[in-house]
Amino acid sequence: MRKENDLGNDEIGQLVRHIAVPSMLAQFVSVLYSIVDRIYIGHIPVEGTVALAGVGVCGPVVTLVGSFAFLVGIGGAPLFSIRMGEGRRETAGSILTNAFYLLCFFSVAVPLVILPFRAPMLLLFGASKTTLPYAETYFTVYLSGTLFSLLSVGLNQFIICQGFAGAGMRSVILGAALNILLDPLFIFVFHMGVTGVALATVLSQLASCIYVLTFLLGRRPSVRLTFGAISWRHMGRILALGFSPFLIIAVDNIMLIAMNAVLQRSGGVGQGDLLVTCAAIVQSFMLVVTMPLGGISGGTQTILSYNFGAGNFDRVRSAQRCIVLWCVGFTAIMLALSWLAGPLFVRLFTLDANLSRLAVRAIRICTLAIMPLGVQYELVDGFTAIGQVQYALPLSAFRKLVYFVSLFTLPYFFPAEAVFFAEPISDLLGPLATIITHHFGMRRVLRRRGQALQAK
Repeated sequence: MRKENDLGNDEIGQLVRHIAVPSMLAQFVSVLYSIVDRIYIGHIPVEGTVALAGVGVCGPVVTLVGSFAFLVGIGGAPLFSIRMGEGRRETAGSILTNAFYLLCFFSVAVPLVILPFRAPMLLLFGASKTTLPYAETYFTVYLSGTLFSLLSVGLNQFIICQGFAGAGMRSVILGAALNILLDPLFIFVFHMGVTGVALATVLSQLASCIYVLTFLLGRRPSVRLTFGAISWRHMGRILALGFSPFLIIAVDNIMLIAMNAVLQRSGGVGQGDLLVTCAAIVQSFMLVVTMPLGGISGGTQTILSYNFGAGNFDRVRSAQRCIVLWCVGFTAIMLALSWLAGPLFVRLFTLDANLSRLAVRAIRICTLAIMPLGVQYELVDGFTAIGQVQYALPLSAFRKLVYFVSLFTLPYFFPAEAVFFAEPISDLLGPLATIITHHFGMRRVLRRRGQALQAK
């Protein structure tokens, strides 16, 4: 059956647009899971602000759990696409099968490891005695749906990398739309509070999971999900390639967790919970930036992977230039919106004047250098797409290192609010190192790949 996109022959600009737009929209819609949750929580009568702080502490931890989907999905999808580019469909099918097995394993193992330690872990990550009950309730219910979350996100990568970006987008929209409908029903009709918010998310992820499995088991994909033999070799290669994006996402969320902990400690009894609530709002806005940005750079990886596997290096270079322009253009728009629409965004969560003032200022600080961040995302994901973890991982790690040094240093010299400047500092220095490395490294990688293909 005809794909939505022909990765090896369609015009590059059109191909990037056809994949980048649905992937970007899918990630934007997926952000609604957390943002809509937080909006409704913030407006719960009497306890809304405290509940928002509790769920805000959970946000990075929940995403950290979800990063196992990217460990397998983004680790397996480039390998899958490279084998498709080489014409090795049977090997590609085995990669998909073993990715499914890995996702099922992590869906069981991760909750079993985390659940016994959830209370002390949430306290360590920024919850207070006041906000812990809300954080613990939300987190416990959310973990019950880990299987649905990991399968829907991880396997969706294998829909997109077969050229069905639109189908991948629809799977996410289905879950987000259901979440938006269920949240007010569970909170304001059934009076389930934070429990209802988490349950709505789990049911929404179940719907997305059913859609993804139905699609991959159906007739449309050129390579369908089957239940073949376990291949430890394929599993090992998936985990090795996926470790870089997994670490990137995991450490990104550890950065947010660290920020909550630093704000709670620096703010003290009087300001700690207020600053953590502020951070929850800021992190929601940053998700609106980074998730769609990751959709552009991550969704279009399949173009680079397929053509790298086929030896079409001119298409690899042309696609990467086009994707960089998309990333920079998107971040430019979001930078403008952070200044023009920041107050409106904050108003969705709270009407408290003091909290609103802090949140608007923090959003503007955190987005100061998001245009260079757009370049960082694409170049690092570009290295991952062609299997060059030895470049992607150190470049990402350097940006994180800059962030952590800034995060723990700034409060010693400035007020607690200065912690938010750690984001733009890392978003400037990280991309600078990445651009320099990419200039020399990509040329070397493509030359070696060309020599290897000629030798066959």
